[in-house]
Order: sequence, then structure tokens, then C-alpha cells
Amino acid sequence: MGGALAMAASKVFSADQLAVCDTDPAKTALFVERKLATAVELSTLVAESDFLFLGVKPQALERVIESIRPMLEAKKEAVTLVSMAAGVEIFKLERWLEGDYPIIRIMPNTPVSVGQGMILYNGNEKVTESQYAAFLEGLSHAGRLDRLPEHLIDAAGSLSGCGPAFVYLFAEALADGGVTCGLPRERAMLYAAQTLLGAAEMLLQSGKHPGELKDAVCSPGGTTIAGVHALEKGGLRGAAMDAVIEAYNRTKQLTK
Repeated sequence: MGGALAMAASKVFSADQLAVCDTDPAKTALFVERKLATAVELSTLVAESDFLFLGVKPQALERVIESIRPMLEAKKEAVTLVSMAAGVEIFKLERWLEGDYPIIRIMPNTPVSVGQGMILYNGNEKVTESQYAAFLEGLSHAGRLDRLPEHLIDAAGSLSGCGPAFVYLFAEALADGGVTCGLPRERAMLYAAQTLLGAAEMLLQSGKHPGELKDAVCSPGGTTIAGVHALEKGGLRGAAMDAVIEAYNRTKQLTK
């Protein structure tokens, strides 16, 4: 996820303005080779950053913060910390940091790397409007950003953060159906992906309820309603709801 955000940020900043750091050099090599960012040591990253994105798993975040806390304390200029760790609330970050730092908590999804992501965010009271503005500008090519109350971020992230995997699974299933009916695999995947893209854009642009848009495709006694019937018999809606709920429950388990 950190790499996906860095890819989006590289469309705003030059390589000398954007720095990346990882324990695995292979993960930063792509950015260096394509001249999208500069690879630096962790101490340099902390010392020279105005915004520091912490792209680590929830279970590792406290340990990482402990390692950078002395570096932050030695830093003369203020830094805004941005955490994308699922389920880790801002009050925990403040406690681990042991200092007064502006903190923004985000939950992005991987389509940010192609400019079609969804980023949920909120921050503590130390984040100024100018810092929010800089944050939004830096991720302006990532997709949509939506500020919402922090207590809703885990629920929303279970939908939009995990959702791409659910969509890919559905796209693969649609393509498999097409292949079963005789389509070449490559074309079946293209048709499934474009169909999902177009349907999503219609949903966003029209502002209509998805049920209304579905009904517009389903002519009486036609082929589409027969397919909808098959999906209903297979429990598509219930399975999709369960997927989001299970992801949400797992988020809560990971941060206990």
C-alpha cells in the first residue's frame, strides 16, 4: 500500500521531493530506476520529511514508532505523521509517539496507484488546515479522498480498502463464465473489466440507486433477469455483505 501511495504522489512531486525507504531494497528499486523517488535511509527520511507516511502492518507499527521516536525528538522542524495501519486509532499513535505531533490516519486502497483509489482520512486536533491542504494536494492524483469521523474508518475501510479484492474475484468469475460460453480468456477478462468500470462510472455519475440501474437493464422475461435470478439463488448479496463484515471483524481482532 505504501508503494501504491508513493506512485500516486510521484505524479505531484519530483524525485528529489519524494523519498522512499524499505527494509527490502527491491521494493524501492522500481522508484529509483524510473526516477520517481529517491531511496534513503530511515534516519534521513525522518530528518528531512514534512510528511512521514508509515506504511507498515498494524502489528509492527508500535515497534516502528519506538525506533523512530528518538529521530523525531531530534528533528527541529515539525513533521506530520500519516498512518495507514488498519484498526490503529489516533489515540494509540499519540501514546506511542509520546509527543505533540500532527497525525493523519488514512485508509487507502490499491487503485490509488492508477489514480482511481478511495482514501478515507481524519486527523487529530494538531493538524492545521494548511497541513490538510498539503496532504490533499500530495494525493490529488490518487483518486477520491473523503474525510469522515474516525470511528467509521474501520467500517469504511472494510468496504473500500478490502473491496478491490472482492471486485477482482467477481471479475474473474464473470470472465470464467464467458470462457465457459466459448470466449477466449483474454477477451473475457477485457469485457469483464470494462463492464465493471462502466457500471461503476454510471453509478457515480447518475447518483441513482444501484437497484434502479439494475432494473433498467432487466427487460421482462429477458436474458439479464435470468442471470440476476441465478446470482440471487447463489447468495451473491449475502456473500458480499458477509465479506465486508468479516473483514471488519478481522480488523478489530488484529488490533486487540
